[in-house]
This record gives sequence, C-alpha cells and structure tokens, in this order.
Amino acid sequence: MSDLLDVFVIDDEKHLRITVAQTLSLAGYQPKTFEQAEHALHQLHPDWNGVIITDLKMPGMDGLALMRETLKIDRDIPIILISGHADISMAVSAIREGAYDFLEKPFSNDLLLDVVKRASEKRRLTLENRQLKQELALHSAPGPRIIGKTRPMQQLLRMITQIANIEADILLFGETGAGKDQIARYLHEHSKRQGKNFVAINCGAVPESIIESELFGHESGAFTGAQKRRIGKFEHANGGTLFLDEIESMPLSLQVKLLRVLQERCIERLGSNELIPLDLRVIAATKVDLKKASEQGQFREDLYYRLNVVTLEIPPLRERMEDIPLLFQHFVLVASNRVGREAPPLDGAHISVLMSHNWPGNVRELKNLAERYVLLGETCDYNLERLMHGAEATTPLTLPQQVEMFERSLIEQELERQKGSIKLTMEALGLPRKTLYDKLKKYGLKRDDFT
Repeated sequence: MSDLLDVFVIDDEKHLRITVAQTLSLAGYQPKTFEQAEHALHQLHPDWNGVIITDLKMPGMDGLALMRETLKIDRDIPIILISGHADISMAVSAIREGAYDFLEKPFSNDLLLDVVKRASEKRRLTLENRQLKQELALHSAPGPRIIGKTRPMQQLLRMITQIANIEADILLFGETGAGKDQIARYLHEHSKRQGKNFVAINCGAVPESIIESELFGHESGAFTGAQKRRIGKFEHANGGTLFLDEIESMPLSLQVKLLRVLQERCIERLGSNELIPLDLRVIAATKVDLKKASEQGQFREDLYYRLNVVTLEIPPLRERMEDIPLLFQHFVLVASNRVGREAPPLDGAHISVLMSHNWPGNVRELKNLAERYVLLGETCDYNLERLMHGAEATTPLTLPQQVEMFERSLIEQELERQKGSIKLTMEALGLPRKTLYDKLKKYGLKRDDFT
C-alpha cells in the first residue's frame, strides 16, 4: 500500500461513494469520488499512479465504456468493476476485456481493501518497470549522456524524454558552461532525427558580415568573393537539427529572417529567388534572459515568443552540488581512457575541495579540472587546489557540513525513488516519522515536489 496512490471511486450512488472513500482513507489511500465517469476519464494519463473502482451500471458512460476508454490510454491501469446485478458470465467477460477484478455488491471492507492492495502493487511495479526500461534505453543509447542524480537534473531528464520526439523548436537557457551544447546533442540523438545531420553554429563567434551567408548559403556571384554556390547551415541541417548557440548575439537584422524561417520553414540562398523547403528542428541556446533583452530592445520580442514555446532551463552546478563527485569521476575516467593512463585516486579531501568551490564555469570548468587532474596530477601530488590555477581560495567543508550534504542527498534520492511516499521513505531509511519530518524541514524538502 502506498500513501500516494490515487483511487478513483465512480458510482452514481452518493452513499456508496462516501462509504468506499472513507474505508480507503482509513487504510492510507487517497480516494477521489466521481458521480460521472467522464469526469474521471479526463484526469487519466499513462503515468497515472492509481486504481479505478467503478460501478458497472451508471447513466451516461457506464463502467464497461469507461474501462474500454481507460485501456486505450494505458492497458495496465487496474480497473475494479462493481455491480449489484452481476453474474459469473458477466464477470468473466469483463475480466477478459481487461478488468483487474469484479466485485458483487454488497462486498466487505476487507475484500475491497485486499483487491485494491493487490491492484495498487501491480500498478506500482508496472510504473517502476517502465521507468527502469526507459533509463536503460537512455543510458545504453549512443551519443552524449546526461549525468546527475539530483532532483533538478532528474526533472530536466524527464522533460527532455517527453519532448525529444515532439516536432517543436526548443530554447535552452543556462549559464556559461552549464552544458547547453550537450543537451542539444542529447535531444538530437534521442529523437527520430538522429540519423540526420546535427549542425551547430555559435552566433557570437561568427562575424556579422558573414553570418547570413553561413546560415542561408549563397549562389555564385551573390556578392564580391562568392565564386561558387555554398550550402548554408539551415540547408545542411535539413532533415536533422540546427543548434544556434548564443542566439542573443545574433544581429537584429538577421533575427527578422530567422523568424520568417521558423514560421514558414523555407529559405532562399543569398542571390537566389528559389524557395528551399526545410524539415528540421531548431534548438536555440542563450545565457541571458531574452525577455529582458527584448524589453531593452536588444532582442526581437516576436522572435522571443516564437522560440519560447518549449524552454528548458539547465541548472548551474552550484544548484546540484551532490552531482559534482559523480561528474568529476566520470570526466576523470573519460580522460584516463583517452590518454591510456590509470585513473588517479579520489579521496574525501578531494571531494571536500570540489564541493566547496563555487564553479563559476559550471560543468565545463569541472571537466577541464578533471582533465588537468589526469594529465598533471602526479606533478602536483594530486593537489586540486593547485590544479585550479588561481581559482579563488576555498575553505574545505567541515565534517558536519559534509555529513549534512550527504544526508540531504540520501533523503532526496529516496523520496525520488519512492515517489514522495513518506511511509516508504521512512521505512527504507530506517527513520521514525517525526525524525524524517524534522530533516525535511531542515533541508527545505517537500514531499509534494517528488510526487
């Protein structure tokens, strides 16, 4: 039994709805009652964690119709049918169609709770297996990986998984070095466009005089020096993904043309009147607030709203400190394999130094340090402070600070694994309920954020 499980109770008899809901509440479930099946159906989705108890005979949509529509959403949602006019043939037929169980009125509370308990366990295992298969597919797939166990990164990964195959342009927002290019490549490699080109261009690194030609291409003789036709980035990315990094640096005059491309999905090479249709996804990245930039006249407002359909915010490293040891070890192993050298040791003192640094360069800075650690570690006695090359002095975390950080990370990971269930989390960690609540308050963790 999970104290987070939803149980939808659907019956046109008010007295039965109230009675069943009270029984379920006392057992630790979260019942929601509905008089009409249609209202419950609108709240269902493939990731819904719950069980349905529905009357068979109801005005409007009856129990069988609700079951059939529910199974179209997800064939594994447990549906318990109840009826006061049941017979064996009706029960067998309903279960063959996909019902989890069939109860004849009147039924005892013990029987109801036993069926709901078994149904809820089945649903929990189904969702856990799906998540494990999804994680396995993501980690075994080729291309870049997203590493991080903290809640911000897990939320980001879930969002990326949801939108990877959606035909929509995406805006990435994050500080310098946060990994915007890595996220863009990950989106491409996990989409149906993975077999086509991934084309990246840094709008801030290309001179304004040639960026239009870089993007749109040109015909021979289009301008002085254009001796032959050139295919631009848009056309080269046709069928795949175009990544526009530092889009805030794009000249205002070119932003107008980009807006037209995003709306019409076609381009003209410089010096040509021929329209070239495009089938591509555009991923733009920025390290500044484009809304503020548009208000200040530094970025076109209409382009901002066109790009802002799907926005992914990449958390800076300082907001996911618990991921630092895992990331650093990963970068160390990659660098060691590349240079054919055994990975240097990483002890508690090293971790303390890593966790106490502010990381203004984010993941890029951490990766560079890991590479220096592999290449120069022996000459510096693996002294990370020395390898940071003039980084601001840091004070190593005290033992109590390290213990608190580790404890917070463990509680956060367990809440995530148990879908926010206080009961299951306290059992897994071996903590009394009051102690767990005290620690949640201490670390600013809320169970609702994990449901």
